[in-house]
Amino acid sequence: MRWGDMRESDNVEDRTGMPGPGGGGGFGFGGMRLGVGSIIVIVIASLLFGINPLEMLGIVGGGGPVTQAPPTAPPPGYGPQTRPPPQAQTQGQKPNESTPASFSKRVLGDTEDVWSAVFQAGGSRYEPPTLVLFERAVASACGNTSAAVGPFYCPLDRKLYLDTSFFQELKQRFGAPGDFAQAYVIAHEVGHHVQNLMGTMRQFDAQSQRADPRTRNDMSVRLELQADCYAGVWGFFAQKRNLLEQGDLESGLRAAAAVGDDQIQKKTQGYVVPESFTHGSAQQRMRWFKTGFDSGDPRSCNTFESR
Repeated sequence: MRWGDMRESDNVEDRTGMPGPGGGGGFGFGGMRLGVGSIIVIVIASLLFGINPLEMLGIVGGGGPVTQAPPTAPPPGYGPQTRPPPQAQTQGQKPNESTPASFSKRVLGDTEDVWSAVFQAGGSRYEPPTLVLFERAVASACGNTSAAVGPFYCPLDRKLYLDTSFFQELKQRFGAPGDFAQAYVIAHEVGHHVQNLMGTMRQFDAQSQRADPRTRNDMSVRLELQADCYAGVWGFFAQKRNLLEQGDLESGLRAAAAVGDDQIQKKTQGYVVPESFTHGSAQQRMRWFKTGFDSGDPRSCNTFESR
């Protein structure tokens, strides 16, 4: 992936090297929970801040999920597709400072460009999240978290939390190497931020509090699969601007499969319990990531209607 051509985000808070709970995540692509790689779930707070007036997609209480209109995809030639590469760098060249921090800042910056254009095309304004880089443990508005959990998004403070050692774990423990696999992790958490802005998380929280554990798990899976699909939407525009290289899509699909609940359960306990899934199976995660990647349209990401 030609991530050196991406714009570096300013919305990054570096807590690496700080004592105490200054950073911590582990392996999770959770939304209001902690993520994908781990099966540890953080209970979503009942009140979320700053809901976007355009609650374009969500779950309503009482009945089943109701599909509303998500932001439309930017028209051809609009927004991020036409953004030129950074002037200070030769096109296609990766920065000399090839660190998890520099990589993460650039991927985050590119998601900001893409989602700003998508929201603008839908008549709204995208408010980017903040990325917090940490080590070992972290304190967030959602509580203190150890590094065993992994990357996660906290809707209360609208921040993504990323343990800087996670990318190595993704490669070694889960067999998903490559730049695009790492970018998928960030794009998935950004997908949860998009859900937060749309009001999906607030409605999820309201309905899940009244649901039994099995129904709550099913709702959680649908939420996670939608974040996978939104990650694919970002990938669509990255490909459209020639930022992807041969094998990148396959790398992203391997990452999505590697963190499927069935794969995690096989590795940790030796057997699979579908009723306990909270993020979706490997096949589901690949399918919805590919759905977003192929369409580039958030409206294709209605996991609450179909899974």
